[in-house]
Amino acid sequence: MRIGTGEQTYTWHENWATLPDTPATRENGRTHALCVTNAGNLIVFAQTRDGLLTYDPAGKLLHATGGDRWLGAHGLTRVVEQDIEYLWLVDQNTAEVAKVTLEGKAVQTLAAPPHPAYEGADAKRYVPTWAAVNTANGDIWVADGYGGSLVHRYNRAGEYLASLSGEEGAGRFNCPHALAFDPSGQLWIADRGNARITIYDADGRHLRHRDGVCHSPCGFSFHADTVLVPELFTGVKLLDLQLNLLAELGGNTDVRDDALDRFTYPPTPIPGWPNWQGTPRIRPGHFNSPHGGCFGPTGDIYVAEWIIGGRVTRLTRG
Repeated sequence: MRIGTGEQTYTWHENWATLPDTPATRENGRTHALCVTNAGNLIVFAQTRDGLLTYDPAGKLLHATGGDRWLGAHGLTRVVEQDIEYLWLVDQNTAEVAKVTLEGKAVQTLAAPPHPAYEGADAKRYVPTWAAVNTANGDIWVADGYGGSLVHRYNRAGEYLASLSGEEGAGRFNCPHALAFDPSGQLWIADRGNARITIYDADGRHLRHRDGVCHSPCGFSFHADTVLVPELFTGVKLLDLQLNLLAELGGNTDVRDDALDRFTYPPTPIPGWPNWQGTPRIRPGHFNSPHGGCFGPTGDIYVAEWIIGGRVTRLTRG
């Protein structure tokens, strides 16, 4: 099955990779994030036991690790340091932000930030959702998307430096769900509750933003001059680096119209959504609830959806 048009035409590979069929996966198993390694393997971070999963380029499961450590699996970012690949993992349940090897061995963790938002009678819970690393200086940025709606900055040693609230630029964040550095070293923030993408420089100065090009942005992946943005409600957007829309892939109006009619943040639940397995609302060619997405080295696209039991789709060019 083909989707898209013109230069943005892709072949859809339904359930290209599947999660192990276990009681933990059937109970939850939501596939929240993924990345591609230098070897071409796909790593998926899912909310299940042994939820750090590695697949070969054909979609075959190579190994799974983690035990019960990351049952709140959420954010996943790959970094390369001195030719060694690491992953930054974020668990929304335990608030753990950890740098691990590709095999899941932790080499660094970050303490919760000493920010006033988490203190006093009106204290917010710290619920980190994503981490990104500035490769130029090693700074680590963490999005607290589900708690205080803040973005925190640490140095490479894990020492807290500062925080962003959004008020420095476009306005107060409302679920800064994910963040990533683009090839030029600018920090992109998916301010999902505000339907906004905001871009800062490496020192936290607001550069630009755009409202409305995405309705529920969940994160970013970069390939050449193209930006991949998975949208929770639903579809995958392709943008240029100036935040202009190039294409939308796999949009599902059955979901999107219903979701946006109800859109508040946190969103009002849609009956049954996103777990409509076995119904026409989950079908090839249409996404249901994209939560994570990444480019492969040749421009192929991988998408993970927020569905119990998991759904991982591959889109190949042409």
